[in-house]
Amino acid sequence: MSKNYRDPAVLMLKDGTVFHGKSAGITGTTVGEICFNTGMTGYQEIFTDPSYFRQILVMTNVHIGNYGTHQKEVESGNIQIAGLVCRNFSDHFSRLNADSSLQEYLELNGLLCIHDVDTRALVRHIRTHGAMNAIISNEEFDLNKLRDLLDAVPDMNGLELSSKVTTNQIYDLPNTEDSVRLAVLDFGIKSSILKQLNKHHFNVRVFPAQTDIATMVDWKPDAFFLSNGPGDPSAMDYAINTASKILESRKPAFGICLGHQIFGLAMGVKTIKMLNGHRGSNHAVLNLETGLGEITCQNHGFALDTNEVLANKSRISLSHINLNDKSVEGIRIIDRPVFSVQYHPEAGPGPHDSRYLFQQFSNMINKELGISQTIN
Repeated sequence: MSKNYRDPAVLMLKDGTVFHGKSAGITGTTVGEICFNTGMTGYQEIFTDPSYFRQILVMTNVHIGNYGTHQKEVESGNIQIAGLVCRNFSDHFSRLNADSSLQEYLELNGLLCIHDVDTRALVRHIRTHGAMNAIISNEEFDLNKLRDLLDAVPDMNGLELSSKVTTNQIYDLPNTEDSVRLAVLDFGIKSSILKQLNKHHFNVRVFPAQTDIATMVDWKPDAFFLSNGPGDPSAMDYAINTASKILESRKPAFGICLGHQIFGLAMGVKTIKMLNGHRGSNHAVLNLETGLGEITCQNHGFALDTNEVLANKSRISLSHINLNDKSVEGIRIIDRPVFSVQYHPEAGPGPHDSRYLFQQFSNMINKELGISQTIN
């Protein structure tokens, strides 16, 4: 165990608010945009989700680490968050098949944590004043020096991050030879999305984020998929251009989270930076096409502008809305076999309410290809 475990640590927000606590993980200093997740479980999956890259994460559940970590419960090859904030950090765990304690996991993956923090007060502050940059340190306690370090951190607005978390090379997740060929653009894709695509018998080829359309088309895909990922979607000109070409191809396409925003931008709809975003596993969404509600998992700090989506009714159909703030949760391109959602249908925090979307995608492709057998 690190010799600095439970030593003093400090958290400073961009607006000067300071919280003091204790250390876990490694010794050091880390910076990023602070945000909070309301999920009760699944902390390891959250920590390894590439959509959280360069963010300091506040967990609102009181106990973090109490069931340890397991090598199978990851969404990527590394921890993606920049830092961790929690109330009660548990180095001891109760799950018999856990591989290690959270402390050992953080040390192994080089992550700094501050705990014994009043996370309720911190979350209330973020909800009121919005997500902002923050700094954690257990080696530097001079607030003036911390403020200088924090001032040098770029704002999330205008920040392109997908190129830092995408795959470095093309790779395949083959299915049967006669299965549908699906070209996947990896902006920071979660492993559980790939599992769902494989479960629905797609022959998947994953391409790096900045792959041009010609390279993907050369593989002769039947359809396209745009993944989740971190950063400001409006800063991703390369992805918006590729999405435009996908739309021009008139082939079936599906986007999740960042991929959803990219399709919106390709259709001329602007994105907005949300005050504090949606991050958690219990967000209520209404499917406007069926009238049914869904309990969804979400992780995003940007969203499509609702007014601009509604102003484009001749080209874009609003398919899903958030029941808390009426923000855009899904769209369908009217004259193309293309749809996207802001939330994460692959996630299974308990409810599996949204996984039907993968089957809808499969059915849509089969219809376009003239394959008669589909499953509802």
